[in-house]
Amino acid sequence: MQHSLKAVTSPSPDWVPGSWRSRTALQQPTYEDIPELDGALAQLGELPPLVTSWEILALKKSIAEAQVGERFLLQGGDCAESFADCTSPIISNRLKVLLQMSLVLVHGLKKPVLRVGRFAGQYAKPRSADTETRDGITLPAFRGDLVNSPEFTPEARRPDPRRLIKAHARSAMTMNFVRALIDGGFADLHHPEYWDLAWVDHSPLAVEYKRMVANIGDSLRFMETLGGESISYSRVDFYTSHEALLLHYEEALTRRVPRQDGWFNLSTHFPWIGMRTAALDGAHTEYFRGIRNPIAVKVGPTVQPDDLLRLIDVLNPNEEPGRLTLIHRMGNDKIATQLQPLLEAVKREGRRVLWVADPMHGNTESTSNGYKTRRFANIAGELDQAFDIHAAAGTRLGGVHLELTGENVTECLGGARGLVEQDLDRAYKSMVDPRLNYEQSLELAMLITRKSAGMA
Repeated sequence: MQHSLKAVTSPSPDWVPGSWRSRTALQQPTYEDIPELDGALAQLGELPPLVTSWEILALKKSIAEAQVGERFLLQGGDCAESFADCTSPIISNRLKVLLQMSLVLVHGLKKPVLRVGRFAGQYAKPRSADTETRDGITLPAFRGDLVNSPEFTPEARRPDPRRLIKAHARSAMTMNFVRALIDGGFADLHHPEYWDLAWVDHSPLAVEYKRMVANIGDSLRFMETLGGESISYSRVDFYTSHEALLLHYEEALTRRVPRQDGWFNLSTHFPWIGMRTAALDGAHTEYFRGIRNPIAVKVGPTVQPDDLLRLIDVLNPNEEPGRLTLIHRMGNDKIATQLQPLLEAVKREGRRVLWVADPMHGNTESTSNGYKTRRFANIAGELDQAFDIHAAAGTRLGGVHLELTGENVTECLGGARGLVEQDLDRAYKSMVDPRLNYEQSLELAMLITRKSAGMA
């Protein structure tokens, strides 16, 4: 099916990348040295973009296809990237787990999977408080490597504008390596064995996964026998995303480009607004309404149908295909009552959106030994309910949004190996929120395909 993606100019002639400054901007750090900030932003504004407008428009077209059920969106990566994790093993393992999950989904769903990494820019995180107090000492909260450092010292917690430049450099290095891997055949479907992580053979899911790989290999060989070697499966499209939280950074990388109308955020292909900053009259909504990227909004259990419809009107007034994704994150115990009214309202008004489930953020809890964690059973439970609720409402769940890693971490409880609280001490590495490890990510992909097969 062909989708018309007409050129869309800025929704208002007075919109510019800095229009957000006239609105209330939540979750922004307080910089002490404004001339230092201005200097960093001026330098950032002269640096090359991280993505291109034609990549952004290609992604928008693919999201439009997902909106009508022709694709499935897989979006995943770290809760918050760190500068220290900009290494080849961590980046390649992160890419591997997303590729392996997409292989499972393609095999099970029988449709193309749109791969979007939650990386190459996910360096800022919202916090519940602006400050943190320990032993009577109060310092600014850690807001991610884009802003400050996690160490609890005045020097580390000072918001440092030089980190804006460093984040751009780390994002560029990450994107360069990912592109080189993909262009070099790392994602070749003829050789999915290249994607195996070192500990795949120890996973309880290894036998099922390898059987799936063998079936795909047989299918490829059969198709090439019929169609000849001109059929190519040597590379895949891969896109980046991050929460566009720190608006100074996003503004500096928002540009006009030749032969295209409007403004593009060239820091990422697919930015999203978090639940804490999605106010209708807020600075983030004002910024997002003017960029031509496909965009997403996190939707939590307190959102009311009328408020959501007003937000859709502001962010996608022209009902542009592929423009708007709504990522619901309700929690396993709330989704049954909170999601359906939103689905019904959006459907009743004929709004064109892609619905995506985030089963991670509504299921965070603290353990008796002081760790933030998530139970795999609750993550899988929310996702399972999401499919059923969409089916009952006559809408379509078109993707998943996950916090995950390709590392052998122990941050989420349960899963194939039945991780318990005592296991968290073994390999808990996240700076902010707990992530699915490789096994749990692969298991969730398999659960999605089984659920979809059962509903077919």
